[in-house]
Amino acid sequence: MQPRFNMLLAASALFLWGAAQADITVQMTTVDEKGVGKPIGQVIVSATPYGVVFSPGLAGLPQGLHGFHVHENPACGSKEKDGKVVPALAAGGHYDPAASKRHSQPWGDGHLGDAPALFVDDKGEANTPVLAPRLKITDVKGHSLMIHAGGDNYADTPAPLGGGGPRIACGIIQ
Repeated sequence: MQPRFNMLLAASALFLWGAAQADITVQMTTVDEKGVGKPIGQVIVSATPYGVVFSPGLAGLPQGLHGFHVHENPACGSKEKDGKVVPALAAGGHYDPAASKRHSQPWGDGHLGDAPALFVDDKGEANTPVLAPRLKITDVKGHSLMIHAGGDNYADTPAPLGGGGPRIACGIIQ
């Protein structure tokens, strides 16, 4: 009888824990030098015992793998840097509260905002959830979610920040 009781207790605790952690819906838009563009869908951010799951429902993106990160600021506007307007630069850099100052795997010891790459299919849709195991739902609130033009090699070489390149879509995590 004891093992069954323990299983029920654990299941109840997990249910209550999940119920206390409300999902966050992040509205995503394209970004360019002019600022925020058209809506492309949403990403549902969910807390799990294994980290934060980002569940995209996006359309209108270029096919392939894209760098996908939590950025410092809750903003998606363009901003000038070195005399050039940069899309979504108002979002700041990758979320890095420990000041690691390095890009790494989502399970590594670099930026806390480093998430797994986002997959976009041949129809331009992204629907595959990704898990960021070091993040908690409280970590992401008040920041932004960014999609980059290129993939992510989870390192700072040969290109910085995983080689994701320009920012193409952004949403504010409230």
